[in-house]
Amino acid sequence: MAASLTIRDETLTGGVSQEWSLEFLSETITVRDLIRERVYQEVQDYNVKRQMVGPYRGLITPEGFEQALNGPHTGARPRPIEWKTQYERALQAFEANQVLILIDDRQAESLDQSFTIGSGTAVTFLKLTLLVGG
Repeated sequence: MAASLTIRDETLTGGVSQEWSLEFLSETITVRDLIRERVYQEVQDYNVKRQMVGPYRGLITPEGFEQALNGPHTGARPRPIEWKTQYERALQAFEANQVLILIDDRQAESLDQSFTIGSGTAVTFLKLTLLVGG
């Protein structure tokens, strides 16, 4: 039976920058599964709609080559973003505490932590930014 949960991207001041639902085939998933499905879906959505939308605004911002290919729009169609690259970078960001994940207001501790999706389960992603100068 499919399970659905609410995903929110929040700012450090508590504002919600975006919110949507994500479907899973199983009611019990890991944090790794959550990140994979979120990144896969947002990259696929961007790649399908890239002619109509501006720059990619996913969990992880593309770097280097991908960003250069999809940089300032010059009228050319942006190239697809690779979801696996974004997924690996998202895992690294989680492990480096650059992204915090709250599952029903409890912080996820590891990628292998599992949880059960219940009625009304909400997951919040907080991207932490490094301060310049220390």
